[in-house]
Amino acid sequence: MIIYSGRMSPTTPEIRPTIGALLARSVREFGDRHYLISPEERLDYAEADRRSARLARWLLHRGIGKGARVGLYFPNSVEWAVWWLAVSRIGAVAVPLSTLYAPAELAKVLRLADVALLIAPTRVLATDTAGTLETALPDLAAQQSPTLQLPAAPYLRGIVLTGDSDRPWATSPDVTDGVPAELLAAVEAEVSPADPAIMIHTSGSTADPKGVLHTHGTLVRQTATWPAAIRHITGAETGSRILCAMPFFWIGGVLAAMGALHEAVTLLVLPRLEAGAALDLLERERGQGVVGWPAFTQRLRAHPSFPGRDLSSAPTLSGPLDLAMIGVPDGFPVHRSLTESGGSFAHTEVRIVDADDRPVPEGTVGELHIRGVGVMAGYNKRERQEVFDADGWYRTGDRVYRNPGDPRLFYVGRTGDLIKVAGANVSPLEVESVLETFDEIAQCVIVGLEHPARGEEVCAVVVPATGELDLEAVAARARDQLSGYKVPSRWIVTTAERIPTLPSGKLDRRGLRGLVVDGSPK
Repeated sequence: MIIYSGRMSPTTPEIRPTIGALLARSVREFGDRHYLISPEERLDYAEADRRSARLARWLLHRGIGKGARVGLYFPNSVEWAVWWLAVSRIGAVAVPLSTLYAPAELAKVLRLADVALLIAPTRVLATDTAGTLETALPDLAAQQSPTLQLPAAPYLRGIVLTGDSDRPWATSPDVTDGVPAELLAAVEAEVSPADPAIMIHTSGSTADPKGVLHTHGTLVRQTATWPAAIRHITGAETGSRILCAMPFFWIGGVLAAMGALHEAVTLLVLPRLEAGAALDLLERERGQGVVGWPAFTQRLRAHPSFPGRDLSSAPTLSGPLDLAMIGVPDGFPVHRSLTESGGSFAHTEVRIVDADDRPVPEGTVGELHIRGVGVMAGYNKRERQEVFDADGWYRTGDRVYRNPGDPRLFYVGRTGDLIKVAGANVSPLEVESVLETFDEIAQCVIVGLEHPARGEEVCAVVVPATGELDLEAVAARARDQLSGYKVPSRWIVTTAERIPTLPSGKLDRRGLRGLVVDGSPK
């Protein structure tokens, strides 16, 4: 995910901060530039405007308007972008749905989000969408009309499949049946920065996924600094081309799709994150970098074709694995921000407090609290007092600190990530940051394991850069840079392919711990 260097001063946008107004400005200023490029399709800003306008007029003709929840069940693609823009332009609420969902998860989110209209291609990756939906919603197969009545998703009134389908419950968009352009213009003029624009679902401490609601104003403001971050990563002053390895159904992908409306930044997108296909696209389009989790960058580097590729346009692919670790003073990464803050801290008030909510001194670790115009409007179906405290603060549960004179937030972890060795806390990130500076280590993951005497012990799962690893020498070097209780007492050597990741691309630390306990990954 893109890294921001700290809180930035709010600026007054040149336009009314809505997604439709931002798109209109991008068309005026750089309409002929490419917005998205996939392996099969290219979309410039002007065409994104034209295509989304036709779809927006059709949605209005169908009766979809301000506040209606519209589910978008697409992989990263041009099609996702034009439907998302169409939904946003008319003031409806886009509900991106994960293509990684099992059918039961999909049904749950359709119900929780009160989705009124679901839009999807006939196939999602290699899977037949109609079959997936009929598995998710058992009463769907019996529906003989496109006007749905489903107790499992009581607000769902229609499903649009964008390709040919023989299902009686499905419709396809006929863009010739749209309202006049004048009516679309009148509708867009009524969309306000305060209107909800998107609902992003994220897992947390509850059994059900949480629907994070953001307004148009928050999305526009919080993504305004994204192009500057891209320029910092790529070193390009203008015309950046970046591989978006974050799905559009989560905040990292939304941040990219929104951010590239502020300035001409071309997003290279893939329906499925496969290392070989990503390298093909980067090489062909002269991509200058990757927006994604470090685990995916590691997969690119580990691909057999990587050494022979011409990736001179993307020097960061040979740099630090984690961009959040560039220029950090203490070995802790820069905080990547949150779904709840729209992917940025630019327009967010921040405080770091102890267990009694008292501000901690600079350089001291505490819990991060956020509030302000850059923070989410709230969680779907949760009252405000359930989400924010009496002073409007959202308590993130993240442990961070700031150094004197440095606006950046450094992320130590969450309370549950810390390893407690004989009563002393050990941050996995701190140990990893030291070991990954060793030339002989390509990747390192630290997990805590139960220990009969010390409570927990520090275990290092390492991927050698080349050949065999002298673990005794590595441990000796680690003792020169870490307190004794932080140095791993158990070492496991493995390959990058055997280190599990979550569907999001994040490291699956819990899954790796389970593999270690079971005798893997070796």
